[in-house]
Amino acid sequence: MTTVALLGLGEAGSRLAADMVAAGAEVRGYDPAAAVEIRGLTRARDTESAVAGSDVVLSVNSAAAAHGVAAAALPALGGAVYADLNTAAPALKRELAGLVERFADVALLGPVPANGLGTPALASGPGAQAFADALVPLGMPVEVVSSEAGDAATLKLLRSVFMKGLAASALESLDAADAAGQREWLEAQLSEVIGAPLLERLVEGSRRHAARRAEEMEAARGLLLELGVEPRIASASAALLAEMAAASR
Repeated sequence: MTTVALLGLGEAGSRLAADMVAAGAEVRGYDPAAAVEIRGLTRARDTESAVAGSDVVLSVNSAAAAHGVAAAALPALGGAVYADLNTAAPALKRELAGLVERFADVALLGPVPANGLGTPALASGPGAQAFADALVPLGMPVEVVSSEAGDAATLKLLRSVFMKGLAASALESLDAADAAGQREWLEAQLSEVIGAPLLERLVEGSRRHAARRAEEMEAARGLLLELGVEPRIASASAALLAEMAAASR
């Protein structure tokens, strides 16, 4: 039986934990804030208690917390694979790989609360193959892209420029349609082009996760600048999401 430590039991982490328990894994979870109850999950009193003796450790937090979580896990990590599932800049993933020996940079390509362990994942880094070997039997489709940490994060951010840019264009056009009294008409038009489920996912997901997605687009903006590409769409998307996050506080 695979033993998994899950650090971060928010919306995504709690769904992954529930699915892994259902798939037959022994799952220990730690989150200093989340009070969610998951049948079959062992709640640990701290990070080290969750990590000790685990085969795989999954960090499902924010990019801002990623380094601190990895540092807290390190004393009890032993030979476990440490997978960072946070959307973060490639440079941060490489920094974490320098801290943890068997590190996997994991990029999730879809909404985890909706898809759970069925969410497609990219993995890179020295621990990427071991991560895939542990998670694929539990039901996660994992593509190992390289042995270099940061490569999975790079691919995710390149994709995010389009996906969050598409969301930003939908949000702006719908705001304009509201002002013109034509929202219902425009929603029907956009739904014909991209489908109603995707439109709802883009709009509602942006509203619920504006702060996190603003950080994601800032990371994408930084990546594009490193690549010598002017980040017009990434910058505009980051600004729109930051405004939405500020308005919801």
